[in-house]
Amino acid sequence: MYQTKLKIIGLCLVALTLFIVTSTPFQAFASIPDEIRLYEGKYFSFPSSLPVSGEVASDNLQVVKTEENVIQAIGTGTTQVQVKVGNVPLKKVKVNVLPELKVYPGGQSIGVQLQSVGPLIVGYHFIDTEEGKISPTEQANIRIGDMIVKINGRSIETLEEISHIVNKAGENDETLNIELLRGKETLTVDVKPLYDKREKAYRLGAYIRNSAAGVGTLTFIHPETGAYGALGHVITDMDTQKPIVVGEGAILESNVSAIEKGVRGGPGEKLSQIHKNRVLGDVKKNTPFGIFGHMKETVKNGIIDNPIPVGLSEEVKKGPAQILTVVEGQKVEMFDIEIVEIMEQKFPATKGLIIKVTDPELLNKTGGIVQGMSGSPIIQDGKLIGAVTHVFVNDPTSGYGLFIEWMLDDAGLLDQSEQKPKAS
Repeated sequence: MYQTKLKIIGLCLVALTLFIVTSTPFQAFASIPDEIRLYEGKYFSFPSSLPVSGEVASDNLQVVKTEENVIQAIGTGTTQVQVKVGNVPLKKVKVNVLPELKVYPGGQSIGVQLQSVGPLIVGYHFIDTEEGKISPTEQANIRIGDMIVKINGRSIETLEEISHIVNKAGENDETLNIELLRGKETLTVDVKPLYDKREKAYRLGAYIRNSAAGVGTLTFIHPETGAYGALGHVITDMDTQKPIVVGEGAILESNVSAIEKGVRGGPGEKLSQIHKNRVLGDVKKNTPFGIFGHMKETVKNGIIDNPIPVGLSEEVKKGPAQILTVVEGQKVEMFDIEIVEIMEQKFPATKGLIIKVTDPELLNKTGGIVQGMSGSPIIQDGKLIGAVTHVFVNDPTSGYGLFIEWMLDDAGLLDQSEQKPKAS
């Protein structure tokens, strides 16, 4: 009998718990975020069953004001609001109000030329000697991907400088002291050049490169500063797969001459002609989220010719969106896509969205997402919310996108103090 009563009580408690957690007030309370980010002048509405008290809503009334269940951002900064039901306080919510930010969306095809800070070791060259084939570079434990910073204390920028120094050292039977950058580590090694009979010159026994070139898509331009972002991913050396540390660089006007359509198992590609005499801007940074610098002049895409708001990651939703990109010549066009998955990100990361091309015209012309489309801006509800980054090799109609705020951050357009934390 006693055990039966316990079972009945237990079932009642389970039923009561289920009733509470599925009730409208509980669901409304569970939906309250710990932190809200708003642009200046924007609004946030709590569930109607959870009114916000205006009297104790904020510890900084210059940042927000409240009326019933609505918060209005009136000034930039950080504050807290108290959420109440009646006179019962439920939760304090942190509110960050960011300065209003609008940018010109891109979509233009661009060429990219980068010069690295220092020459990069991209492979070993073996020299014929009496002892066999030898690479002095390999013997000195210089690794592929290492960057040459100095030789004998002299800063090095060009390949011609290295050739001159190496030949002179070889003729004088001297050993060179080379300072290298390996990741974040600086180290020095001694290397003695060897004479290469085939090339009739002294060599270090290494293949060295200090530049890279490619094509991609412009993502945005900031109207006030001319700051831009493009590509949506890092540029790496094709042999070492190491990110290129930018010494100097430029983005150039580009013309899409043909499209190699994407198919399952083989990503397609935009075939482009780069106009080297038409420099659009410089390149100052090469990060996991793209390349960044400043434009020489504002370049409009011909579709959206006025600056538009940017959307924070929490504003992005599944469903229809559009991308801006070029598939022929220099004409920017708008195409329909679907945002099918959104990954919640507490820290910046490149793969925040899964997108699918739904536009019949784009599917017919390209098969979906192709190389060269990286950086194409993603528009949703009139806001710039992201950029295309990668295609799925086994499904060219789909790929990844990133949240635009990570690119805006690297472009220096977001206030660090008001953002989500960065990964260490």
